[in-house]
Amino acid sequence: MVGAIIGWLFGFFILIGLLLLVIYQLVSLADLEFDYINPYDLSSRINAVILPEFVLQGTLCLLYLFSGQWMLFLFSAPMLIYNVRLYQQKKHLLDVTEIFNQLNVEKKRRLVKLIYLVILLFLSLFWMVLTLLDDD
Repeated sequence: MVGAIIGWLFGFFILIGLLLLVIYQLVSLADLEFDYINPYDLSSRINAVILPEFVLQGTLCLLYLFSGQWMLFLFSAPMLIYNVRLYQQKKHLLDVTEIFNQLNVEKKRRLVKLIYLVILLFLSLFWMVLTLLDDD
């Protein structure tokens, strides 16, 4: 019982961390759109948080896999596969010279990630409550 609660709490805080990283990236892209920061600062800020985001996503998938939460693992695996594909194709970092051409695509990509993570958070909370009620 205590192990399950600790596992759920780790998963919850990892999801919150992922949400914060994606929101930070979206706010930074909006700042560039409204000309509050320059493209070089934007690229350095976002590129600094991309690899931690990928590591957190991988950690979340491994946590769900090792804790036996198969459905949540299957729901979180597509994002991990997508991130691995981006990394392998060397498309995970923002290019300073092309950022204005790719601004809308990058905003949509982060917005889809945000929606995906919010859905995953609600599913995780639902299964956490279900698990805690089943143990009692």
